[in-house]
Amino acid sequence: MSSDVSASPDVAGGIVFDDVSKTFPSRKAAATTALRGVSLDIRPGTIHGVIGYSGAGKSTLIRLVNGLEKPTSGRVVVGGTDIAALRGARLRAAQKSTGMIFQQFNLLSTLRVRDNVALPLRLDGVSADEARTRADEVLEVVGLSAKAESQPGDLSGGQKQRVGIARALARNPRVLLADEATSALDPTTTTQIIDLLRTINRDFGTTILVVTHEMDVIKDLADEVAVMADGQVVEQGPVLDLFVRPRAQITRDFVSTVIPQGLPDRVLEHLGHDGLWRLLLLDDQVTQPLVSSLVTDVGVTANMLHADMTEIGAHTVGQMILKIEGSSRQVADAQAFLRPRVAHFEEVTG
Repeated sequence: MSSDVSASPDVAGGIVFDDVSKTFPSRKAAATTALRGVSLDIRPGTIHGVIGYSGAGKSTLIRLVNGLEKPTSGRVVVGGTDIAALRGARLRAAQKSTGMIFQQFNLLSTLRVRDNVALPLRLDGVSADEARTRADEVLEVVGLSAKAESQPGDLSGGQKQRVGIARALARNPRVLLADEATSALDPTTTTQIIDLLRTINRDFGTTILVVTHEMDVIKDLADEVAVMADGQVVEQGPVLDLFVRPRAQITRDFVSTVIPQGLPDRVLEHLGHDGLWRLLLLDDQVTQPLVSSLVTDVGVTANMLHADMTEIGAHTVGQMILKIEGSSRQVADAQAFLRPRVAHFEEVTG
């Protein structure tokens, strides 16, 4: 095994789910279908998010990638290899090219940090010296060289997750699987772990598949996202597209946790629904003097009720909710003025 932590994975890091279904039989009750006809194409070297509520099938999906589960139908192809077709030594060899990051860290409390990281290599038969050397390399990558001799119980939650990431990197995998890897962390530590995963992806070309129920994680980490519900993919595409133009209601619900989609009921009761407009602005559009232009050039009255701005990947997304009043002609002119100047325009109905 190469000890060069900077070696980039090759194009074999892609993952394809081809019409995958998974049913768990039961002797005492009806069978449970966890996945229904899932098709995804995850390009090598990208970060792909899968989001959904509990029971959506996310964890089952991720366990198919490293062969811990096998599909009932369909294929899961990792690096050009149908994982479900492998058995025994061939499966174990393929699993070494996939690292797993867990929600609860899964560190052995009786082993020091360095030995926790080296454990997968020792199980592979790698010598103690080589395994520890490799462990030190990946501990440096995650910024924990100084903690190599510490016990897991002496670490913070974020440090424990960094150890888990180092352990996942020990075999120099082409693919990293992150199963709710930030759910047990506070917001500041979550940001640090997201930054670390992005650095690993950028520096080593590692394909990362992350499953989560947190849209903030998708916003800050993923390049593309699939939204799951009841074992099916209901919507998928580039993260920015799903934020700007969500189609499925569940996607709108997730997006609203980051970008609110409407106004409080009390405000709506006071103002009514007429003339309430929601604008989404992208990148340079956020610097336009839209409200002042509506007032001075179009002649309507514009009351800004809500405004916010966020970063999604390399893009800036701004939002405004306006109350517009004026004559029918002025309102029509205001819409005509706004539509070519914003990424998305809609009337707020609730």
